[in-house]
Amino acid sequence: MIGLLAALSASASGGLRIAMPLLIIGLLQDDDLWYSVPLLSHIKPSVVVGVLTSWSLFELFASKKLLGQRVLQIVQLIFSPIVGAIMGITVAQITHVPAPLIFIIGIVGGLLALVLQLVKVGLFYRLRGMPIWLVVIEDALCISLVIFAFKAPRSGGLMALILLWLAIRSSKQWYDWYNAKERSKTRRQPRPQQPD
Repeated sequence: MIGLLAALSASASGGLRIAMPLLIIGLLQDDDLWYSVPLLSHIKPSVVVGVLTSWSLFELFASKKLLGQRVLQIVQLIFSPIVGAIMGITVAQITHVPAPLIFIIGIVGGLLALVLQLVKVGLFYRLRGMPIWLVVIEDALCISLVIFAFKAPRSGGLMALILLWLAIRSSKQWYDWYNAKERSKTRRQPRPQQPD
């Protein structure tokens, strides 16, 4: 159960950022770096450090500007399920979750990351850009979720479940807002006049 909560915590961080959680999880592994991380374990550590550090810095600075947020959205929407699955599998392996469950945890982690990312996209279009304070909270939450996955998995798993609940709740509100907007548009349009 603890391993599952830790994996959920790590996967949720993959739904907020892409490179930052992978960079932190590698640095938390002492000498092994990305030895236990799927896909990244086959690449030279120096290359992984360079790419993840560069992209993490780009995520930190580009997310503060509107154009950067749009670019990040596209990339994060494509790669967040992959990163969420990788994070979940890695933490599940480190916490010695039984092997048959690791594949399921990878799928659930990828889906959790995708749901969080889709809600972020919806918020972006509803708010017409993410405010700076929300982006800073997102960065802090991403770092906290990765660290909690190792240091306090129960708290991290609980945070991930709260994020999922908030994502479902806000997506319903966004859906209702969109429907209300469409209804008001159709009411404003003049009806075509019937020919005599």
